[in-house]
Order: sequence, then structure tokens, then C-alpha cells
Amino acid sequence: MPIQWFPGHMAKARREVQEQLKLVDFVIELVDARAPYSSQNPMLQEVLGQKPKLVLLMKKDLADPAKTAEWIAGYQEQGIQAAAVDVNQKGDIQQVVQLAKAMGQEKMDKLKAKGIKPRPARAMIVGIPNVGKSTLINRLANKKIAKTGDRPGITKQQLWIKIKKDFELLDTPGILWPKFEEEAVGYRLAAIGTIKDQLLPLQDITAFVIRFLFEEYPNYLKERYAVEDSTDMVELFEGIGRKRGALESGGHVNFDKVSDIVLQDLRTGKLGKFTLEQP
Repeated sequence: MPIQWFPGHMAKARREVQEQLKLVDFVIELVDARAPYSSQNPMLQEVLGQKPKLVLLMKKDLADPAKTAEWIAGYQEQGIQAAAVDVNQKGDIQQVVQLAKAMGQEKMDKLKAKGIKPRPARAMIVGIPNVGKSTLINRLANKKIAKTGDRPGITKQQLWIKIKKDFELLDTPGILWPKFEEEAVGYRLAAIGTIKDQLLPLQDITAFVIRFLFEEYPNYLKERYAVEDSTDMVELFEGIGRKRGALESGGHVNFDKVSDIVLQDLRTGKLGKFTLEQP
């Protein structure tokens, strides 16, 4: 299933990130803890180059904690600072502030050594759409600055935000890349809601999710929908649809409704904590 997505505002955002990179001391990159690899924009990695980076695995409350710990260890082995974040946990927000302060300290020490009055460290915050960037910024600033929503692509322009006296943050729009070379990447991003549902064959995405869950978290589907693993996807859709009342006139199961139910249960954590890929 080839998925291509490159609206004009995303192309513009890439150029702006490239231009503004010289103004910041380091980058805070947000990925989704449920799919850290798939939600890391490879095009953005080219733009960022060797800039120091802090990776935040967002929505940790929805991800498999054991897998999240493995991902963080993997980043740290590469010499990259990383932390998992639930934006509703004050301790996680404070940890982000402390990590960001530490990353900016080296730059401040150099300025001080040159006799230049230290200034707040400057960071750029980047990530794909719908990864929780705007909510994190509002928590860091302790007030509503960035627009939030459950739809991808809320932020449309860059914005400087002061985080107390600790550092200054440059917000940027969420950026996807032109084409997903790996089909599974498109499926994973679609499953967690990064790409607008209207653009996708949701039954295909749901089938991908069902197959994955039976392989990695088999009890989730059994407990939620009372269905057993089967090679017959029609049978599985039928079973879930009848269990959840996704019926139309004549008592037939509406597969589109089944898709919506499964994906919403997945995204809201009702199916359980999961991670779609190994570090």
C-alpha cells in the first residue's frame, strides 16, 4: 500500500527548519513511543545533520513499557539522550526541562568562557504530525501557547516560546516525508493516527493491526472482542463486528464500522499498551 503525502506547507516547513537550525543550540525530536522508528522522519535526519539532539518518546502511557525501555537504551547506546514522556505527568515534564537545561549548558559555558553574558539555551522542537508536540509545549510553558488537537497538522508556522528562564523553544510544524519506502511504516503510522483516516483504506490498516496483535499481544483481542486467532480475516471482522454490534440492516456486519472500532480502541489504549516495532 504505497502512501504518498507531501502538502505544500510541509515542503515549506522543511526549508524553514533548515534555515532556522543555525539559530538553535540543540534539537528536541519527538517520536511516538508506540512506533519510534516509523515516527522518526528520515528526511528530517538529513536536515538536522550532527546537531545535538534529545529524543522524546511521546505517549508512553499507551506504549509497552518494556519495549519503551529497550528503545531508550538503544538511543543511549548511540550517544543520543532519550526519555519517555506522558504529558500528563508533572515528573516527566520536569525531566524534559532538566535534560534540556543540561544539553544547553555546554553552549552557555563556552559563552561564559569568552566573557559573553550567558543567555537562555535555544532549542528547536520537531516531529511528525499528531505526536503530541503542541501539548508538550503548553505543559513546558505552563500555559496555552500552541494549538492542540487530535488531528494531524495543527501547527502551521514556527513560533518562539520561552520556557521560564531555562531555555527558549522554537516550535515548528509537524513534517511528514514524501513517500514511505517501507510499506510497514505507512501501516504503523496509519494505525496510530498520524495520517488522516480519510486518506487510507481503513480495512487494510485494521487487518494489519489484527494480525500484529495476534502475533505480539494475542490476549488483547481475545479479551476485548472474544475472538480467537484465525487465518480468515473475514471471519475475524465478523466476530468483532457481532461482539461490538457493528451491524447494518439485515444483520450483516459493517466492516467499516469494525475498522473504526478497532482503530479507536487501539489508539485510546482500550486494547492495552502496545509497541508496533522492535528497537
